Amino acid sequence: FELVCDNPEITIEGNEHELMSAFSNLVVNAIKYSNENTKITVLIKHNKNTVHVFFQDEGIGIAAKHLSRITERFYRVDASRSSKTGGTGLGLAIVKHVLIRHDATLHLESEEGKGSCFECRFQVTPTNNPPKETK
Repeated sequence: FELVCDNPEITIEGNEHELMSAFSNLVVNAIKYSNENTKITVLIKHNKNTVHVFFQDEGIGIAAKHLSRITERFYRVDASRSSKTGGTGLGLAIVKHVLIRHDATLHLESEEGKGSCFECRFQVTPTNNPPKETK
């Protein structure tokens, strides 16, 4: 496991509990769907008005046909995967919801057999607004 940050002074304002939930979901998924001794990296980059948080793994990857639906509640790539790894099918839906509440976006690249990269993009302004309330 590797953590790389290009600017240790950068902060993301928001609900700490929600952000920890989203980030831990992404780390846990990277571990679940990777073999032992494969590299998992969390990379944090600051680019002008954006903070990018990447969660990269060298795991089993996700087929292209599933990428557009992977953040839907209860969506599973296949039933056998869920019975082996556990989980409710809510992890990535939670990540997406938390990011929306923080005016952030989730971007995903994945290739079967090569791994996945989940990128969270946060807009950084001089005065960040608090997370949006949901109904």
